[in-house]
Amino acid sequence: MTGVILAGGLGRRMGGVDKGLKILRGKPMVEWVIERFRPQVDELLINANQNIETYGAFGHRVVPDEIAGFAGPLAGLHRGLSAATHDLVATVPCDSPFLPRDLVARLYKALHAQSAELAVARTGDQPHPVFCLCRKSVLPGLTSFLKSGGRKIDAWYAALEVAEVSFDDEQAFSNINTETELRDFEGP
Repeated sequence: MTGVILAGGLGRRMGGVDKGLKILRGKPMVEWVIERFRPQVDELLINANQNIETYGAFGHRVVPDEIAGFAGPLAGLHRGLSAATHDLVATVPCDSPFLPRDLVARLYKALHAQSAELAVARTGDQPHPVFCLCRKSVLPGLTSFLKSGGRKIDAWYAALEVAEVSFDDEQAFSNINTETELRDFEGP
């Protein structure tokens, strides 16, 4: 299984800085994500479009989007699917340092049990589509969707067989988008 950390955005809400490299509790957020995600996958890729050498220093292959213009998380998933050496690809964002340690196992169980193409984490009524596990076979459809100008994750996966997996810990899926949120998670 290939894991892809999505770090390809511009960090607009963080003041235009690379969120994955922002320091949280003494280390970059992406490092917290790597610590929780790496044990869950066989191969780890980082999708980044800037600071490629810095991300590369974490010891994993960095793969930039093939679609120009910071096209969003689907462009990162597209690149991850293209670069993956395994038939299953899991994604998580670089700004969610508290992701569940059993995320991939639970997504895999639902993907397999429901013969789905895509498994997505959910808390309450809220799906979290950037926390997903999908089959590499979705790549041609995703390519077509992106080429036609599609960028919305939920619009893309509406055409797929999707398994939603319920998680109880909403904080596990918190993503840190602003300096205020970063300070709030630093704690007292």
